[in-house]
Amino acid sequence: MQKRRADKIQKATASDATFEAVARDLHATKKSGWSEVHAKHWLRAMEKDLFPWLGSLALPDVTAPILLHALRKIEARGAINTAHDAREFSGQVFMYGIATGRCERNVAADLRGALKPLAVKHMGALTEPKRVGDLLRAIAGYQGQPITRAALQLAPLLFQRPGNLRSMEWAELDLEAAMWSIPAAKMKRRLDGKRNGRPHLVPLSMQAVASLKDELHPLTGHGRYVFPSLLSGERPMSDNTLNTALRRLGFSRDDMTAHGFRATARTIMVEKLGIDEAVIEAALAHAKSGPLKGAYDRTEFMDQRRIAAQRWANYLDALSAGGQILKIKAA
Repeated sequence: MQKRRADKIQKATASDATFEAVARDLHATKKSGWSEVHAKHWLRAMEKDLFPWLGSLALPDVTAPILLHALRKIEARGAINTAHDAREFSGQVFMYGIATGRCERNVAADLRGALKPLAVKHMGALTEPKRVGDLLRAIAGYQGQPITRAALQLAPLLFQRPGNLRSMEWAELDLEAAMWSIPAAKMKRRLDGKRNGRPHLVPLSMQAVASLKDELHPLTGHGRYVFPSLLSGERPMSDNTLNTALRRLGFSRDDMTAHGFRATARTIMVEKLGIDEAVIEAALAHAKSGPLKGAYDRTEFMDQRRIAAQRWANYLDALSAGGQILKIKAA
């Protein structure tokens, strides 16, 4: 009886064991735990780059050379990062196939090192104090929209992700307590972290509070967003606005980007202010490493971060005024 049951299960799984069938089964099983963006990207990569070549093949018949042939076609159009994603995603299909009895090994693992190396390019960021001072003075003289200038001035002070900055809402701010609370749903996290995680708290320096209260609130305090779209107050500022403004100020993409303010703060706060890297990592909302770090290490260094935020703001003021500060010892 056990033999008949095993044969029945094996027959049922074998009848639906093509690469495409297993991939779609995996996607349907996992997508509720993935972010919407990742789920769409995963399926789009399969439908565009792998199903046309592998979809009709039985999963056990997809060998490493056959998979590599499909990945080489992606490389041939210059999409190196996409090829690496496709290898990773196909590996997930094989692992799911093993778990569901539709194949016996993950041939994608055999292709480690077979693809062209990833083309990693860091976003432009100024890390020399003198150059940062030049940038701050250029921002102060920005002749465009005052809301855009204010966003450029707050970007180095807060050094949060550009998406979080431009979608900042007045309801997230407690200016009396000098605190910005970014909802978990807005953070760069896995889906369960967005649903169940804690908000990311950002202490505000006196300079940041003054900018928000005195400059921005009279302009946008009547609406939802601190930095509303110029076309519609129902949406936040466009994700291209700050980068476009930086180009207008004469800073190329290789020089500085909106995301680069994070690297600027990360580098200079360590090298020039001597602030503990763990404190800065918490301020940047970088995930803690290790499988159990997120579960058991919930240190936020809030007291230290308040002090660091004010020291950083004071340092930026000195650079903007033309000070050539090489090193400031910790207080």
